[in-house]
Amino acid sequence: MQLTRIDRWLKEKFVYQIQILTLRPSGDVPKGVKEIELPEKPGRRFKFLYTTGNSAAADRLLTGLKEENQMFNTKVVDKEAWWVEFVAPEGKSVTWYLVSAFVLMALFTPVVIWVRGLLQSPEFMKNLEDAKKVLEG
Repeated sequence: MQLTRIDRWLKEKFVYQIQILTLRPSGDVPKGVKEIELPEKPGRRFKFLYTTGNSAAADRLLTGLKEENQMFNTKVVDKEAWWVEFVAPEGKSVTWYLVSAFVLMALFTPVVIWVRGLLQSPEFMKNLEDAKKVLEG
């Protein structure tokens, strides 16, 4: 299913996490960016991991890294949170799911009101009991 603008905004705001890997620590880490020193491991090129969900903070950090002439690598990953599968299900649009749910509620509301009115009618209930007695024999 094609994603709508709302779906893309929800993913950017609540699901995506920007990861920036560097060789040296950055001199100026903007507010909202978490710095993690990675443990030594053979074959690992980068030593520091910066994570943020805010693209403006990531842009400020990247600008600082470019000014310091540091080598870095960036990637965007999904957060490890319980709400991710509800906000951005894989291959589905939350917007169209909600729209279809509201349309179905709008269609079933008059039916429910009509059945409720029938069940509150003493004449209908008397006829229903008579039909039950006839069917039972």
